[in-house]
Amino acid sequence: MLLALHGSGQGLCVGLAEDRFIVASEPYGLVEETLNYVRMDGEALADLDNPSSRGQVIALSGANAGELSGVQLISYDGRVLGLSQDNVLTAEITTRDINRGEHKHFLAKEIAEAPESFRKTIRGRIVDHDGMLTTELGEKVLPKVICDRLASGEIKKVRVIGQGTAAVAGQALAKLLHELVGISLSVEALLASELSGFGLQLDMSDTLVVAVSQSGTTTDTNRTVDLARARGASVLAIVNRRGSELSAKADGVMYTSDGRDVEMSVASTKAFYAQVAAGALYACALSKALDQSSDRARHELLMGLRKIPDALVEVLATRPVISAAAKQFASSRRYWTVVGNGMNLIAAQEVRIKLSELCYKSISSDSTEDKKHIDLSCEPLVFVCATGLLEGNASDVAKEIAIYRAHKALPIVVATEGQTRFDAAAAVLLVPSVETRLAFILSVMVGHLFGYEAALSIDALARPLREAREVVEHAVERGGDANKLLEKIRAELGAPATRFTDALATGNYDGNLEASTAVRIVTMLRDTLASDPVQAYQRSSGKIASPELLLDDLTSALTRGVDELTRPVDAIKHQAKTVTVGISRSDEGLFDRKLVKSLLEAGVARERLSYRVLKIVADLDAAVSAVTGFTRYQIEGDIAGGSATIAIVDRGGMSKNLTSRVDRNSQLVGTKRRVASDQEVLVARGRSDSRTVIMVPETKGGQTTGITLLHVMFHDRLPATAMRAVLQGYDRRYDRLVDWVTETEGSFREDRLAEVAVADLLILPISDMADHWRSK
Repeated sequence: MLLALHGSGQGLCVGLAEDRFIVASEPYGLVEETLNYVRMDGEALADLDNPSSRGQVIALSGANAGELSGVQLISYDGRVLGLSQDNVLTAEITTRDINRGEHKHFLAKEIAEAPESFRKTIRGRIVDHDGMLTTELGEKVLPKVICDRLASGEIKKVRVIGQGTAAVAGQALAKLLHELVGISLSVEALLASELSGFGLQLDMSDTLVVAVSQSGTTTDTNRTVDLARARGASVLAIVNRRGSELSAKADGVMYTSDGRDVEMSVASTKAFYAQVAAGALYACALSKALDQSSDRARHELLMGLRKIPDALVEVLATRPVISAAAKQFASSRRYWTVVGNGMNLIAAQEVRIKLSELCYKSISSDSTEDKKHIDLSCEPLVFVCATGLLEGNASDVAKEIAIYRAHKALPIVVATEGQTRFDAAAAVLLVPSVETRLAFILSVMVGHLFGYEAALSIDALARPLREAREVVEHAVERGGDANKLLEKIRAELGAPATRFTDALATGNYDGNLEASTAVRIVTMLRDTLASDPVQAYQRSSGKIASPELLLDDLTSALTRGVDELTRPVDAIKHQAKTVTVGISRSDEGLFDRKLVKSLLEAGVARERLSYRVLKIVADLDAAVSAVTGFTRYQIEGDIAGGSATIAIVDRGGMSKNLTSRVDRNSQLVGTKRRVASDQEVLVARGRSDSRTVIMVPETKGGQTTGITLLHVMFHDRLPATAMRAVLQGYDRRYDRLVDWVTETEGSFREDRLAEVAVADLLILPISDMADHWRSK
């Protein structure tokens, strides 16, 4: 078996079990069979001068299954890499970490464990110094070099990234840090994919990236970290899992809980609370390093953090009240929305995610005050996060809730104990009073419990349909005469059919069952329960009926209804616990090449380089030993018509001392005209001075606007595999050379690429190059 891994973002581990190999994306998939594994590295370069060697292939031998001797590690360019016991890692988690206990679902267990997870995250990291609380994180969590760079002003920006729930937790970190440091530091929370897609800069040495991830294997987050690090950014990580991909990429790592707090449910809950706790600790520690907030402000925040676990326990005790509200309201409204303001807007975004995941609904998240301007026309169930509000804000929110109710929406409000303003709400779910900036955490806990109970309530609606389907299936399994079979089914089908139609009439299915499905089920039940089922079915369907066809259609209708109502809770349709696909940002990775950097440093705007041109320049990078100068030309006029002109706009390096034909004649001719016309990169050698250059077209709106000429020095020779990669990337020279040689020689010896000068392979006509392969 061959396993290949190229690029960053996703891990691949090979477990060494007894007489077998176990393959998984992370150690959690191995621990039931073995604790020992080899981790592949998709970013590893076997040869620093050969980009084609990036990535790894593992060959597994069945003859030595489970043994290190049965694992062969190969680089992407084909060279065999050595493996020793030093490459064998030991997982730090075991099967005891995965146990549902007395809970019906992993999700319920994990919500119940949230207070302890929060408590473990802050344990030992908050200390009392002379009556004032402060953070004590340690070098591995917050390296001193990062603190020093913050203090000196070298780090001017903090970007908190993540995806999904982790990104929402990151917003809490950014909000708290901003409140502590004010304008002395640029703080922003954004999706990892947004930073990698639109926020990267060539030099990010002034940026601290804080990456938040539950698994540490989120592709979008890990790829963004790679790109930011390559540009000089420092990286801190908040991760739940030790030994994860992200923890290996960061300068400092804060493990949530104890770094082995496993979540089995796809919908992540307790990790969110721990991530918020870790984010608050980082916010206090970073502000302390920057020395831009008072000790009192940090003390009050840390004091509030200490009280959150007990408050969460109190919220858990109100689960029966939350369950009653979910059962009463969740099933009747098709449209849901979640709102909040201030820190509660963060809570709203997290609750929106969980309600969407658990209840299979597309749910919006808005500011409390903005909702009346958006979609009250659909008369939705509105989940209002309103904890920790001060007097003025509480009054304003109460007015908004009254507006919702007046427009026939169904507001369910989460509020702090003692709050009596929300009498317009359909239900008010109360939580304990805590530090104002942290009260949003309790809104999230209520939202998680409401989502769980709502999912159970919706799933329960499928029960009469499941029972009806079981009646049919059991009867069919027993077999017998078709008419007697129908009589048997009719006798047992009445009770579940009645429960379904009664609930349908009261509107219980309005929010979750499609109208066409409900009509189909009612029709099939009515026909089946008729005095002459086959005749009734034939009249309503127009088909030539039979007992078998009737039962097939009945089963199909019931199954469709069950599918629309089923909410499995721990599993989520179309979603995995660990997202193993995501952004590649392949064009962004090209900016790491020295030749591309030289091009941009010469003044070429990124938007003037097409992806194709950028890719060719990056592929040529391995062939270039040095860039000695540049000349930038501006092109105007009709290139195709032959009237275009060219002028020098900038020079650098050795180019400053050279004379140019363009200084005497501004007409666009020769190789520069060819580059401008074809919009292709060209490697060339000067006729008179033999200087080697690379000409790069600049385009805008499909028109060539300029050319940048780089004076370069090529390596004398390259290894055959590296030279092949260069030729494959430039002008299809490798394929053309192979075709030319095999036309006369029958085969192509790739090893001879290492015998020919790099410049010749790139510049000389293919026919001349083919002579090197001619049989002696």
